[in-house]
Amino acid sequence: METDGEVEAVNGDARHAEKMRKKQAAQAKIIANKTREHGLLIVHTGKGKGKTSAALGMVIRAIGHGMKVGVVQFVKGAMTTGEKTVFDAFPDNVEFKPMGEGFTWDTQDRGRDIAAAQAALNEVRRMIADPAYHMVLADELNIALRYEYLQLDEVLAVLTTRDEMKHVIVTGRNAPEALIAAADLVTEMTMVKHPFRSGVKAQKGIEF
Repeated sequence: METDGEVEAVNGDARHAEKMRKKQAAQAKIIANKTREHGLLIVHTGKGKGKTSAALGMVIRAIGHGMKVGVVQFVKGAMTTGEKTVFDAFPDNVEFKPMGEGFTWDTQDRGRDIAAAQAALNEVRRMIADPAYHMVLADELNIALRYEYLQLDEVLAVLTTRDEMKHVIVTGRNAPEALIAAADLVTEMTMVKHPFRSGVKAQKGIEF
């Protein structure tokens, strides 16, 4: 003979199953209406950590599907990173170009920073124009825009003049409103807590 507790558990399981069936049907109806595919302009911005990391995760996912990806880094480039070692193992799928020379306070030369940013943008332009690339990542492009190393109108023209099925990802803090408006997908990373504030330095496998 079942106890009251056992009966309640059975009834609870049945209610849960029915609730999930309804949710499944509703979700299937929503998905059924989403039939289009097209290349996305994706922006990762905000003060929180993880903008580049999330973008690199999409690059790895694209590699898994046999897609060719171009990665151009506007700030990083003066140090060895774990992602470069990984991408070097997939030369047919990834062209990885760290073209930065560090942050502006490292170079202390605005003219040099502008030239480096323009060279990096030219690489992004080339990759976007090349039909062989399915995805292009412009890492920390927002930093170059923030310091006005690049003209926003020129950048928007490069990013929005692309093949219908090509994905482009832009990362970096302080994404300008015009870029956010042009994007299909925007994620803002919010910092809640960061170990750097407690004296913990950047570490292998986490920051680089």
